[in-house]
Amino acid sequence: MSNTAEEQESTEQDLPQIKPLVIGDLVLDPPILQAPMAGFTNFAFRQIVREYGGVGLQATEMVNARGFVWLDEQEAEFPDRLWGVEDEPRPLAVQIWDNQPETMAKVGSRLVEEFKVSVVDINFGCPVKQVTEKAHSGSYLLREPERMGQIIRQVVEACSPTPVTAKIRLGCTRDQMNATEIAQVVEEAGAAALTVHGRTAQDFFKGNADWDRISEIKPYLKKIPLIGNGDLDSAEKVVEAFRRYDVDGVMIARACLGRPWLFAQAAAALRGEPIPPEPTLLEQRDCLNRHYDLVVKRFGIQKGTLLMRKFACCYAQGKRGARAFRTKVAHVSTPTEFHEIVENYFPIDSEPVH
Repeated sequence: MSNTAEEQESTEQDLPQIKPLVIGDLVLDPPILQAPMAGFTNFAFRQIVREYGGVGLQATEMVNARGFVWLDEQEAEFPDRLWGVEDEPRPLAVQIWDNQPETMAKVGSRLVEEFKVSVVDINFGCPVKQVTEKAHSGSYLLREPERMGQIIRQVVEACSPTPVTAKIRLGCTRDQMNATEIAQVVEEAGAAALTVHGRTAQDFFKGNADWDRISEIKPYLKKIPLIGNGDLDSAEKVVEAFRRYDVDGVMIARACLGRPWLFAQAAAALRGEPIPPEPTLLEQRDCLNRHYDLVVKRFGIQKGTLLMRKFACCYAQGKRGARAFRTKVAHVSTPTEFHEIVENYFPIDSEPVH
């Protein structure tokens, strides 16, 4: 992250006018959202982010609507990804996915009535084959605007007055970027906001997010806000997104997984305040250990330790000694092993960059 005195002064002098983000009756300030990410944005992660502050709206991992209904029919507990949601501070969004309007509406209604969520978000952007090719959901539906409209309309009706939002990509492929058409379908169907990831489903996470393409969508929306998503890995980039592109809000995704303090840095930058420096390595180590303890408390030692292997690797990303740390932490199975490896191998400046 670049944060020199010159860059800081430039950011402060050329700060864009930032307004709170309005989604339905919700007023989000700062207009910075935490993306829903499967396998990552669980209750423990959301708690860590909340402690640092700076996020206007948090989101759970995406929930499979059909799986939710199946569990309900079996009189089983609700999906694990909704653990903690009922008692969690608001505002909070839950993202759902499937391709059946009736199923999506049923789950949306449950989320509003029983879980009292602030926003129901519909996933039309996931590019993973299990969701697209096997379930014909997520970004697969970008090729079926009419069905998207049916899903949104039924979910909006079932969830009213709780706002329903949609998240999409630019299109299925680079040759089929139909986001402007989709944006109009989303708005006409009654959604309260649209988030656009600046890649196609074909891209997955390769290459750079195309913010020019995201910005081009804004004139096609008459009344709902546009939220941009992709490659926002510093406070300066968040400010630049508002300065250069026609968006009402931004969503931070992968970059926050090992840097949950990124939201606080971005929020400060948008207020024109000095950007808080990166936590020291010792402070980051303490954060990682606390994150581990929260996950283990929720999932138990075996599952919690397994889940934290990938999170620990996120904390090490881009740091010196990351390779050695990743190699060690990938095999931990107990709290003692985890804490010892974090203590002895968490990236240190004296080690070479790999």
